[in-house]
Amino acid sequence: MSALYGTYARSELAFERGEGMRLFSQDGTSYLDFHSGIAVNALGHGDAHVVAALKSAAEKVWHTSNVFTIPEQERLAQRLVDATFADKVFFTNSGAEALECAIKTARHYFFAKGQPDKYEVIAFTGSFHGRTMATIAAGGNPGYTEGFGPVMPGFKHAAPGDLDAVRALITPNTCAILIEPVQGEGGVTAMTAEFMQGLRALCDKHDMLLILDEVQCGYGRTGRFFAFEWANITPDIVAVAKAIGAGFPIGACLAKAEIAASMVPGTHGSTYGGNPLGTAVANAVLDRILAPGFIDHVNQMGQVLAWHLQQLAQRFPQYVLELRGKGLLAGIKITPPVRDFVSRLRDDHHMLAIGAGDNVLRLLPPLIVSEADIKEAIDKLAAAFTAIEAEAAAAPAVA
Repeated sequence: MSALYGTYARSELAFERGEGMRLFSQDGTSYLDFHSGIAVNALGHGDAHVVAALKSAAEKVWHTSNVFTIPEQERLAQRLVDATFADKVFFTNSGAEALECAIKTARHYFFAKGQPDKYEVIAFTGSFHGRTMATIAAGGNPGYTEGFGPVMPGFKHAAPGDLDAVRALITPNTCAILIEPVQGEGGVTAMTAEFMQGLRALCDKHDMLLILDEVQCGYGRTGRFFAFEWANITPDIVAVAKAIGAGFPIGACLAKAEIAASMVPGTHGSTYGGNPLGTAVANAVLDRILAPGFIDHVNQMGQVLAWHLQQLAQRFPQYVLELRGKGLLAGIKITPPVRDFVSRLRDDHHMLAIGAGDNVLRLLPPLIVSEADIKEAIDKLAAAFTAIEAEAAAAPAVA
């Protein structure tokens, strides 16, 4: 019996090494990775530039503390500022911590302005922002909040896409709107540009902040550096993680200068966040993500994937109900139970994918994916659907 908490429904499959788009199990079997550690392994496995940066950093200083200046952290922050709307950055260990920082920053901004009662956040059904007490309250999913005592107050929820519902929730106590431009865990729902623009307009009108959770959809995954760029809006705060370290645990909260100004010594902190080792790796990842042509490649492959998924849906209309997502964050709402289908893909077709809410199959390939990789994945999906079709045909008729 494992000594670990029983919080994961783990497969017994264990991987020994990875190379590019492939993971290799302990017996040497190759698996096509359209999972990416849940959108983390943006550069696939064993990227030479990132590995070299990690090895070099490991021979220097791994960790000091944020009571000292960390040159790699300063450099990474400036590069993120130069590439985005932001003026200031706070580094964390995870996406949930980046969201915690974002929520605290928004509330403290209004506190410092003499508006301590302006602390409520409007979030959305189907969202997922992490598993801390604040982020499960922000997500509002009873499956994540049940059993942990009273849900942290200060969060209201509207249906994504319904601007009137959002408008109806605004009060003088509302400080921010929090949204994933593309929901991941909740069912791979992409927000329209019009809806995102409407949220920005509401924030401007009612003196509220727009907080975006781009932990899963950011860092190139949708074919832009950040997904909000598709809507031509400017947020006030953005939380990012996952791909920022391409496997090394690191996250970040990005904010405008005037909003971050009240976060002075004592208001927030992190022991490990932005340490020398983590930020050296993250700088190497950013070298690759911001290299000329890289995000253009992601955008092109997102279009290729979308086209092939449309063909798949036409071929198997009895199993494919809806296509969702944006770029290389793709969702397929299917009729077979998604957990069983994920297992079938893994065990019978050696392809890794992941489920999401609303019985959606989520495809999250590394951003280095090629058209050949996409075609191979589509072939494996088709083979899985064909096998289900054959099993159904062979099953005895029910009287």
